[in-house]
Amino acid sequence: MKVIILCGGQGTRLREETEYKPKPMVEIGGKPILWHIMKIYAHYGYKDFVLALGYKGDIIRNYFLNYYTYNNDFTVHLGNEEKIVVHNNHDERDWKVTLAETGDESMTGYRVKLAAKYLEGDNFMLTYGDAVADVNIAELVKFHNKQNTIGTVTGVYPPSRFGDLAVNDNLVEKFKQKQKDVVNQAPINGGFFVFKKEFIDLLPDDPNADLEGEAMQKITNDKQLSVFKHTGFWQPMDTYREYELLNKMWKENPQWKVWE
Repeated sequence: MKVIILCGGQGTRLREETEYKPKPMVEIGGKPILWHIMKIYAHYGYKDFVLALGYKGDIIRNYFLNYYTYNNDFTVHLGNEEKIVVHNNHDERDWKVTLAETGDESMTGYRVKLAAKYLEGDNFMLTYGDAVADVNIAELVKFHNKQNTIGTVTGVYPPSRFGDLAVNDNLVEKFKQKQKDVVNQAPINGGFFVFKKEFIDLLPDDPNADLEGEAMQKITNDKQLSVFKHTGFWQPMDTYREYELLNKMWKENPQWKVWE
């Protein structure tokens, strides 16, 4: 099953870092948060990624085109036939990464619509490129298959300032878009979605189509959006304070580091 990761936003509330790089390339412990997200999925065997690019997408392209030299020691033999020898081993040799251009100004739903041409099979996973968690992806997929709904969203329980999910018997009854300063005990949209591929047909062919808009509302109204409740760790990186928090956690106790 392929994993689409939304990598095109501008990250305006993290402008200290995103002035010169896309938000998914902001680093935690010397590695882009995008790498951390991919490592979570890869730990559970999901290593086929589609990155929906937008704002400063060339930086992400350059990172993967030069992945070996960015992440390993290497020696350059200069001369008529330049040769590069990479010294270190790494665990990402079996990753497949497709980089899909989805436009600088596109909204999230349209990014998914454009990236979908690289999907295969009946289901796909989707998440945002700016949050890490210790979500058990294997259990998430198992839950999605058992529910047999068009979509499953991971509901998380941090101090709330995001969009709420009204839940009844593992089904989402009301899907609210992200709001500020909303404090309650309902789970919030934590990303880490699983969808049947038919969800793509519900997304409007419109650059202004938001993932949390028309299509999500339709499957919610049709009782076709389940919620996988995750009471463990989840943390976005929306602000510089959260950037500092995640880097501090990486040094002390990175709860999202499910891989060895």
